[in-house]
Amino acid sequence: MNAPVIDQTKLESFVAQAVGDLSSAYGGVMVSLGSKLGLYKALAGAERYVGEWLNAQAAGGYVGYHAVSDTYELSPEQAMVLADEESPVFIPHAWQVPASMWFDEERTLEAFRTGKGVAWGDHDGRLQCGVAAFYRNGYRASLVPEWLPALEGVVEQLEAGIDVADVGCGHGHSTVLMAQAFPRSRFHGFDAHAASIDAARRNAAAAGVADRVSFELTQAVNYPDRQYGLICFFDCLHDMGDPIAAARYAEQVLATGGTVMLVEPYAQYKVENNLSTVSRMYYAASTTICCAHAISGGGTLVLGAQAGEARLAEVFRKAGFTHFRRAAETPFNLILQARR
Repeated sequence: MNAPVIDQTKLESFVAQAVGDLSSAYGGVMVSLGSKLGLYKALAGAERYVGEWLNAQAAGGYVGYHAVSDTYELSPEQAMVLADEESPVFIPHAWQVPASMWFDEERTLEAFRTGKGVAWGDHDGRLQCGVAAFYRNGYRASLVPEWLPALEGVVEQLEAGIDVADVGCGHGHSTVLMAQAFPRSRFHGFDAHAASIDAARRNAAAAGVADRVSFELTQAVNYPDRQYGLICFFDCLHDMGDPIAAARYAEQVLATGGTVMLVEPYAQYKVENNLSTVSRMYYAASTTICCAHAISGGGTLVLGAQAGEARLAEVFRKAGFTHFRRAAETPFNLILQARR
């Protein structure tokens, strides 16, 4: 058999791409270190270590370097991403997720070899903390001012006072944000991960909303029926082993005139339309985390993180909902509304 003809230009280009990805992975470790040590805020510390760290940051374009003065500078834009913990684009915590993926590599290898799943709570703890911290600021920037107003009639109900279920609430950041904005409503967070429920209770107490927020350890198909005016699934439905059952249960405990709010990773229906940097990240997380958890929960329908609007609409149609619409979107999320 003749050896394949190698296009040297294509080879060099792909090698450069792979090295760039490898460099980014190394750079993620540096970002996490800089955030945890407060170096982005102070750009100061133990000189030899920090000097080497700064050079790595400058080489990656994460800080500016001025050769004449031999000084380093964080631009306002870099500061929003790396130093401002309240910024909607603050990203250092996100690197805890790939750190957990590496730590859990043996579990993932076993899952591939056996077809078994890996439950959310069986992952390294950096996964839960990284996901919660990463999503918190995005929810803070968009949930109350943009996403809820995009849902037909929901803000008026929240202002008047309704019961709200936050299913798969994690550390409760979304629940707390809504409770702060709508004091007349009552908010109930549900999750199957005990450590997350504990963190959610602490977050609610710290935010001063514990009097109108409760958190319970339960599944997505048996939380208490309070005839909720709003039921929310924030970036979690695709992780569930039986999303149709979760949607069907939501239909049963939804009040007349109520809404299900579904926030899911942004995706098109076809793979060829999802070949992007963001989708690459989502597919990778879906491989090791989302699909693994869904399989561990029975795997009746394993949606994956790139399910797309059409497949999600079908889930809710099978669950008994007759109205399903895209209310809003971002480069990272689809915000969908389902009603009876």
